[in-house]
Amino acid sequence: MSLAQIPPATPLYEVYAIKYAELKQRPASDIFLGADPHDAPVDMDYFVWLIRSPERSVLVDMGFNRNVAAKRGRRFIRCPGDGLRALSVDPAEIEDVIVTHLHYDHVGNYALFPKARFHLQDREMAFATGRMMRHRCLCMAYEPEDVCAIVRNVFAGRVEFHDGDEDIAPGISVHLAPGHTAGLQFVRVATHRGWMVLASDACHYRRHLERNEVFPLVTSVPDLLEGYGKLRRLATSSELIIPGHDPAVLSSFHRAQSDDPLTVRLD
Repeated sequence: MSLAQIPPATPLYEVYAIKYAELKQRPASDIFLGADPHDAPVDMDYFVWLIRSPERSVLVDMGFNRNVAAKRGRRFIRCPGDGLRALSVDPAEIEDVIVTHLHYDHVGNYALFPKARFHLQDREMAFATGRMMRHRCLCMAYEPEDVCAIVRNVFAGRVEFHDGDEDIAPGISVHLAPGHTAGLQFVRVATHRGWMVLASDACHYRRHLERNEVFPLVTSVPDLLEGYGKLRRLATSSELIIPGHDPAVLSSFHRAQSDDPLTVRLD
C-alpha cells in the first residue's frame, strides 16, 4: 500500500474503463503461466481508459479495429471512439493519448485521434522496431502496420517519448514496468479516492497480482514480478490497481451510464 498523500493543489480526475471487445473461454494456461490444464476457461475483456477533468481529457490506449478483431478471432463489440462519444468526448478533440505499449490491442486506432500527441516509452519503440521482432514468440502480439504508424507519427512530430517515470500533467504520470514487453508503462492518476493505477498489461488480471502469477506472453519474468511491487507502491490501496483485461472490472464498479453496460467509472 502506498503511503504517499496527494498534494492539496493536485487536480483530481474522473477515470473510466471502456470495454470494446472480448474473447470468451480462453484456456487458463493461456492466461496464467503454469496453470493446471484442467482449470476452467477464462474470459478476456479489452478496454481503453479515459481520464478527464474540466481542464483536459487524456486517453490511455486506443484498442484495435474491426478488421484486426476478425483477423485475430476476437469479438468486436463497439468502436472505442463510440465508447468515448457515449461519454460526450469527441475522439478528434483529444490531445494526449498514453500508449502503454505497442501490442495490437492497444494501438489500432490512430486515425480516430488526429490532434493527439502519443506518449510512449523510448524502450518500447526500440523493442518493437529492433532485432527481437525476428522472433515469433515476441512479435506475435504486434501488428506491423501499427508499429509503422507510430514511426510515421514520430516523423510528424506527434510522439512524446519518455525515459522511465515521468509526469504527463498535474496528477497524471507514467511509470516504466518492463516484463510483458521491454518498454511497457502504466499510468498513475489522482482521484478523490486516492492514487489510482491503470496497470494495463503490467497486470492482466487481479489474480496475477494477488498470487504473483505471470501472463505467458512475457519478455522477462523477473521484471514482470518486480513490476507488481511498483504497482502496489504507487496505488493508495490494492483496490485502486486496475488490471488490464479482467472482466471483473465491469462488475466491480458502477456503470458510468445506466443504459451502457460497457463503461464503468473507476474513481
